[in-house]
Amino acid sequence: MVHYHAAWIVPITGPPMRGAWVTIDRGRVVATSTRSPGAGDHDIDLGDVVVMPGLVNAHTHLELSYLRDDVAPASQFVTWIRHVMAARRQHPDGHSAEILAAIDRAIVEAVAAGTAVVGDISNTLVTFAPLARSPLAAVVFYELIQFAASDPRAFVDAACRRLESFVPTETVRCSLAAHAPYSVGPLVFRAIREAVDRDPFAPCSVHLSESIEEMDFIRTGRGPWRELLEELGVWDPAWVPPGGTPVEFLNDSGFLQARVLAVHGVQMTESDLNQLVACGVTLVTCPRSNGHTGAGAPPIGEFYEAGVRVAVGTDSLASSPDLNVFAELATMRALAPHVPASKLLHSATREGARALGFDADYGSIEPGKRARLLAISVPAGIDDVEEYLVGGIHPAQVRWIG
Repeated sequence: MVHYHAAWIVPITGPPMRGAWVTIDRGRVVATSTRSPGAGDHDIDLGDVVVMPGLVNAHTHLELSYLRDDVAPASQFVTWIRHVMAARRQHPDGHSAEILAAIDRAIVEAVAAGTAVVGDISNTLVTFAPLARSPLAAVVFYELIQFAASDPRAFVDAACRRLESFVPTETVRCSLAAHAPYSVGPLVFRAIREAVDRDPFAPCSVHLSESIEEMDFIRTGRGPWRELLEELGVWDPAWVPPGGTPVEFLNDSGFLQARVLAVHGVQMTESDLNQLVACGVTLVTCPRSNGHTGAGAPPIGEFYEAGVRVAVGTDSLASSPDLNVFAELATMRALAPHVPASKLLHSATREGARALGFDADYGSIEPGKRARLLAISVPAGIDDVEEYLVGGIHPAQVRWIG
């Protein structure tokens, strides 16, 4: 049993504790207290640091890490997607040594920046093995893209059989994800929903209401997405635009449920956000990526005002400069200066852990939870430590306890 003393402890479940102690035994939290637990052989003074739980990056694409600095910013989202597709065609072997090395480097970077848990999107499942041998806990979402499927159920069943070959570990598991309403047909969405529902605890992910082009496509069936689908030879002439918004479309389809992570939400209306609240959906915001891809700036303040469950993601290194969730928090703070810092921190820890199904072990400092705890160096004399933490923490300030 080890007693750690720090200038601050931020448990997430309550207000910051000044000059406090956290006791750890065999990798688990035993207690936190502002009173000394008494002299012992294993008392460690961490000094001017904030102790807090490891962060949760609820949305990233580690398999795209080899595209770092290769995809330029765009003013229109579909333009950026075209650039990503072109870049990926240059690397047809998704399991190449270059891609695997980039994944390993990205995992090291994420851990160094204070990440304990990730929600990783993969089209190839190449990230499962690297994550399984890493310190990270993870859900690897096998992302399905199929707009015109001759047999949607058979398509999804084949994906499920492939997932069965990946044996979950104590900290890494797999699930399904639908890419987006403009790239997944309605019957494929239904088949994915049916498959995910076989496991009452499995989360599911979908990119939703990310861009103006997506909104236009769902409302009218026209625009840049229609042009791209036709160009790729995957357009379904029988598809009828549902009208309304993408959120309304997926809600009416029965896809939106409490275990869904809806990623981005840049273009969501007030009514859309209210529907997410009613369904218990978690909205994962990735503001730095949204700026790079041309999707726009997410209305962070409106997310919280509506009462939506908000988690935080970096997205991939193809659209974000790094995998530092603290940097994402700083962007959120700039976009929503009136949202309490405590809520932003809750989103980057406990809310993300809950959405991914890891809240029994991660996301807060509570008795019984894993002691995957950070010690963040801070200047002496800081009074509002939560505000300091959402102002942008550099990885050089981060170290793991133990």
